[in-house]
Amino acid sequence: MPDVWDPHGSLRRALWIGGAQWSGKTTVAEIVARHHGLTVYHYDYHDARGHQDRRIARRIALGEPVEDPTPDEVWTGQSPEAMAAETLAGFPVRFEWALDDLRALFTGRPAIAEGWGLRPELVAPLLDSPRRMLVLVPTEDFRRHQLRTLPRAGTLNAPVADPARAQANRVARDRLVAEDAVQNARRLGIRVIEVDGTLDAVAVAAEVAEHFAPYLGAATAE
Repeated sequence: MPDVWDPHGSLRRALWIGGAQWSGKTTVAEIVARHHGLTVYHYDYHDARGHQDRRIARRIALGEPVEDPTPDEVWTGQSPEAMAAETLAGFPVRFEWALDDLRALFTGRPAIAEGWGLRPELVAPLLDSPRRMLVLVPTEDFRRHQLRTLPRAGTLNAPVADPARAQANRVARDRLVAEDAVQNARRLGIRVIEVDGTLDAVAVAAEVAEHFAPYLGAATAE
């Protein structure tokens, strides 16, 4: 691990689950944590809420408009390729904010950090072993299943002029961002688990726990 400020050792001990939207990262992380007495850091929650003030402050420092772009600007005003490129370009700054959150933690057991912004190429320099991370991605069939069955996946909850186009752009963007995560994980020797729906969340969590087994110690399942 490089010389990264880590005052409580939380980054050094962390386990990381990155990957794609709708692959079950949050559910799996919570199941593993429940059975092994761990703490979970939910990237998406902090990124969407706790980091908004930092996002605004950064815009001010860069002389950018303070207001968030409109939903139509985000979801229908550009191509999925441009949306994916913009998302990927923004991840490094957002990752530093997540690291600040994690630095404030002290837990006797490792924390599991999960979220799509925990990119393999960003996490890898923090790892003493690639086994401290894995990437979950849905197969295309399972992604379609999630879009059909999960309301938050199948409908973009934003006031846009063309909801069908906005949702199609979102799905295409997410696919491109997922492909990038897989490519970087494989390049860095980080394990990729493709979730295809043949295993339920408990079974996937068991596979994840087996991967992290050297760092989990004795289980404390109820």
